[in-house]
Amino acid sequence: MGYENRLTSLLWDGVESGVFPGAVLLVSLKDDIIYYGSAGYSSILPERRILRKDTIFDLASLTKPLATTLCLMRIVDDGLIDLDMSLSELPINEVTTDKGCITIRMLLNHCAGLKDWEPFYIKLMSKPLNVRKNEIRKLIMLTELKYRPSEMCLYSDLGFILLEWVIESVSGKSMKAFIEDGFYAPMGLKTVFLYDGNLPDSININRIAPTEHCKWRKRIIHGEVHDENAYALGGYSGHAGLFGDAMGVHRICKMLLDHYTGKRNDLLNPDTVKEFFRRQNLVPGSTWALGWDKPSPEGSSSGRHFSKSSVGHLGFTGVSIWMDLERELISILLANRIHPERENDKIRAFRPLIHDTIHNISTFLL
Repeated sequence: MGYENRLTSLLWDGVESGVFPGAVLLVSLKDDIIYYGSAGYSSILPERRILRKDTIFDLASLTKPLATTLCLMRIVDDGLIDLDMSLSELPINEVTTDKGCITIRMLLNHCAGLKDWEPFYIKLMSKPLNVRKNEIRKLIMLTELKYRPSEMCLYSDLGFILLEWVIESVSGKSMKAFIEDGFYAPMGLKTVFLYDGNLPDSININRIAPTEHCKWRKRIIHGEVHDENAYALGGYSGHAGLFGDAMGVHRICKMLLDHYTGKRNDLLNPDTVKEFFRRQNLVPGSTWALGWDKPSPEGSSSGRHFSKSSVGHLGFTGVSIWMDLERELISILLANRIHPERENDKIRAFRPLIHDTIHNISTFLL
């Protein structure tokens, strides 16, 4: 069986075993796309719809590396901030005493002491939309720290909600305007966008994969952000709200990889990308770089063979990125695993399996 057929067969195995209704996989090696395929269905409720390769997904926490972190790379390049500046040194208001020492690096490294998540949306929905972002920032400031900064790592949406605040404060732009002006528009990306309550005019809702039947909103979520806190904030924040298709996500990843390897230096300083991709070791044993994760010694979603230099990230809706920086290997898996219910976690076993297969194929092709 050719490797293309092997990967397609694995995707269909995922569909038939209930890992996800459907998925798109895009793999590139150096400058060539070696696989781009799909299997299954973009929706099964209220009707079954075939999944296309150009289906757009709610990218969930891929917002963190592909939007928020990307903005901060540029802001660092422009000299607007230093990674080790604390919140108390930045032009943001109402920083509480216990959080004033938290640095940008700590927030990006998930070791700032913040809780992982809070259902802020319950309180936010009673407020006018135009004050909710300020309100959530106040609520985070009033939320007790889970641990002392740099004492341990805890993956935190709250930290990335604060990072959106940092981006706005130092750039004078909304995060949506900053990422579009600085990256997505110059790159010609028309299928990757931060959701602001409305879809771009060029995007038909039927091209978007639905997510779950939300018990809070009491409907299938389709064409709007799945994350409840992002929804309450108008559609996006620093932690969630990005939508995109596999080809658009790949273009961002390839841009970053080319800056890392020094093939490009037009949008970012290659040294900045290298620093953000570096395991920080602020907390012993942590796998986190800056806005990106690295493979763990055991049980990594990247499988057993991606190099230690690799970077990646997962998204709750069923999406993931892994890039082996040594091989210049990019793997993008976009799936709708929470459609129609979020309790399905079979993708945990599927991701290492498909990444091991992708690594073996790349070994054969190199």
